[in-house]
Amino acid sequence: MTDATIGSPTTPEVDRLYFRQLLAGRDFAVDDQIARQMVNFVYLVGDRETGEAVVIDPAYGVDDLLEILRADGMTCAGALATHYHADHIGGDMMGWGVEGITRLLEVRSVPIHVQEDEAEWVMRTTGVGLDELTTHRSGDVVEVGAVPIALVHTPGHTPGSQCFLVAGRLIAGDTLFLDGCGRTDLPGGDPDAMYESLTTRLAQVPDDTVLYPGHLYSPEPSATLGYTRSHNYAFRPGSLEQWRTMFGQ
Repeated sequence: MTDATIGSPTTPEVDRLYFRQLLAGRDFAVDDQIARQMVNFVYLVGDRETGEAVVIDPAYGVDDLLEILRADGMTCAGALATHYHADHIGGDMMGWGVEGITRLLEVRSVPIHVQEDEAEWVMRTTGVGLDELTTHRSGDVVEVGAVPIALVHTPGHTPGSQCFLVAGRLIAGDTLFLDGCGRTDLPGGDPDAMYESLTTRLAQVPDDTVLYPGHLYSPEPSATLGYTRSHNYAFRPGSLEQWRTMFGQ
């Protein structure tokens, strides 16, 4: 792990980067009714040369995800969590048990990378211990083989929500969708922090970066940040006061 500013990690060679966007309920966990309803994306990122990969937001069919990696000649070397909600890392969700990092740790002893402000929430949601989590601050870089993944703390949806920058891609979890942004009325949500994350923290990310969200809430699964900024209603308010008015705060 090293430290870096937003967008600074060296981009790996295109043919070396392993990157897959998988839709829960369609590409894996196909028999899981909750997965089909929640339309979560899970991301696999790795280094084809070393065969190492990490799973971002492993929920629903963990064994399916590991089998996909095996079929691609890759090995799971860890997991990264965008935030603590059960549909992203497993746990109880309105009375439904969602498989996640607890299952992953049962079959593979790998680091689970979370933002430090999110650790307590992750433990509460999943039941894992602090010794099973690897905590980070914004700007940290997790290296998978020779592929660097920069961590960007973007509070608002939850206290420790984080996005991941890798090779011109922004994996945003529930911080930002192609249409709209994450809710701020759930436990740990903060509308003012969300506004700051979108307009200040993510403002440093170039327009040609491709946004990969945490859910399929739009017709397309990805788009450039430039397109998103010009079309997404979450960017219409020009001030915090307008933001509070628009989003009912």
